[in-house]
Amino acid sequence: MDIGLLAFPSDITIGPADLAVAAEERGFESLFYPEHSHLPTNSGPWPGGPVIPPHYRHSLDLFASLGAAAAVTSSIKLGSGICLVPQHDAIWLAKQVASIDFISGGRFIFGIGYGWNRAELGHHGVVFNERRDRTREHLAAMKTLWAATAEPDTPVSFEGRWTNFGPTHVHPKATQQPHPPIIVAAGVGPKLRAAIAEYADGWGPIQGRNEILGELPSLRAAWADAGRDPGALLITVFGADPSPDNLEILAEAGVQRAALGLPVAGPDKILAAMDRHAELVERFR
Repeated sequence: MDIGLLAFPSDITIGPADLAVAAEERGFESLFYPEHSHLPTNSGPWPGGPVIPPHYRHSLDLFASLGAAAAVTSSIKLGSGICLVPQHDAIWLAKQVASIDFISGGRFIFGIGYGWNRAELGHHGVVFNERRDRTREHLAAMKTLWAATAEPDTPVSFEGRWTNFGPTHVHPKATQQPHPPIIVAAGVGPKLRAAIAEYADGWGPIQGRNEILGELPSLRAAWADAGRDPGALLITVFGADPSPDNLEILAEAGVQRAALGLPVAGPDKILAAMDRHAELVERFR
């Protein structure tokens, strides 16, 4: 099982480029950054508790952070953990993902989510109960834009409810073909299983908020029923408990990657946490 990191890029902590260099130097397999565009004052409780942590209002732009990280690293995988797909324009997001994949030399992992903050979604014009359908359509449009064709200049088209484009030229295409790995971070249940089996490559549960081990058999069954390769389902646990006993359990359950959370703090505390986590890299390699 690979050991990666999950860190909140913000203007009150270590910069995303410096963090990526430090993570690569310590041998971590991957580094994931989350995103929020803003924090409405009426956001209410969040999935992690009654009060949203203040650093949520300080988050940096996801793709600017990933670009900075990609420019100063060469081997560590870089991911969105997670990108709030329905809050984006599908055409622009396809361009951003393909650009990061190109700049990084095919090291990008596309972790996606539907969004939990009703007020934030609403400010982007997203109806909360339509966010899953909007994500599904966005990904279909994006896959159309990412796909390499036999003739490089062949135009592509798409018609949907939220995204429409006629014959269109777009570059770059995704460096990883047909596209970077897509990992859906969402709660357990039939809707999650159907979504992953239809248009994604794996699941990204958050430890402590999602029942992981109990969900895996049903998810694997849905995956197989959809005709997907049983060995190709990717499981990345975000915010994994770093205790060796827990990581052993996840590894035995077939989890491919555990992304350990880093504190939102100054450089000294972050680097100290990374040093502690680095001891696990070789153990679980």
